[in-house]
Amino acid sequence: MNAAQRALSTFRQPPYMHTCAQTICAAFGREDLLEDMKKQSGGRADGGTCGALHAAMHLAGDDAPQIEEAFRTALGATRCRELKGGDPPVPCQLCVKTAAELLEKLFESKA
Repeated sequence: MNAAQRALSTFRQPPYMHTCAQTICAAFGREDLLEDMKKQSGGRADGGTCGALHAAMHLAGDDAPQIEEAFRTALGATRCRELKGGDPPVPCQLCVKTAAELLEKLFESKA
């Protein structure tokens, strides 16, 4: 199972019911961040950033700008409000999938 599949398997799914930001942390084995990331979901991260993107950038560390730009290129925005208010709106599942794929690709390139 790849990172996107792992993330989507816990996103709003019993028994986990993870938020968008939590799914990214869980998919990459960072359960220690789940409680903090719960507060960063649903557009509540700094500047209204998508929670899945926020978590991916947090895990990317110094490479966060690269993740942010790739996410913007892929989905057209980085803020939750813009993603949800677009035409057509971007589903949360696609944000989670994209953030997980970008982070996995980054980590693989550094291995």
